[in-house]
Amino acid sequence: MGQWYENVLGWPTVPGPPGAGAAGAGPALLVCGVRFDVLEMPSRAADGVLRRYADGVPPGVPAAPVARSGGRTWFLMAAGGAEELPGLLEWLGWGALPEGLGLVAIGAGGRIEAPRPPGWPPHGDAPRGGAAGREGDSQGAATWVRPPEPGHAVEPTLPAPWLLPSPGAREGAPGGGGGAPDLVRLVDSAATECLRVRLGRACDQRWASSYA
Repeated sequence: MGQWYENVLGWPTVPGPPGAGAAGAGPALLVCGVRFDVLEMPSRAADGVLRRYADGVPPGVPAAPVARSGGRTWFLMAAGGAEELPGLLEWLGWGALPEGLGLVAIGAGGRIEAPRPPGWPPHGDAPRGGAAGREGDSQGAATWVRPPEPGHAVEPTLPAPWLLPSPGAREGAPGGGGGAPDLVRLVDSAATECLRVRLGRACDQRWASSYA
């Protein structure tokens, strides 16, 4: 699987930790901080962000890739964006909130599990005619919600801070190039949805305890 990402998309990967797959290999890991960083949040919050954020992408413009693993969702953003997250949250007025929103940035030195490439079967080897994975690759639980597009650079689709344009961005355009919404809007939407999920969970707990 890792070889597909390297050969088809040009994304660096590293072998995952030992797992239960063939030859005891775990799923490949995508290296963050090179082609992209990642904004991670609870999947319940991500569902709301996807609804909000889709409106900001003009028709015909590829949207930034989004992946999911278990109860967490990963939004790809421009490389270097992870370093900007604390400052953006502070600037947007979210910095004073207590910890526990579940909003995390993964940048240089970080890794995420490589989702099954688009078009691959749920289990088994690569589809006939596709790029073969490394011997011993196993299938992880991560999947694409919005997959990357082979043959197109990912950078122009990625949300980026105003002062950190993605490679290929239009001159003078805020955020990612090609019309991609900027990172400020993504972070604000993500923080709003994370807080909504947290408050909803707290209300559910109080409601349940009142009938205990």
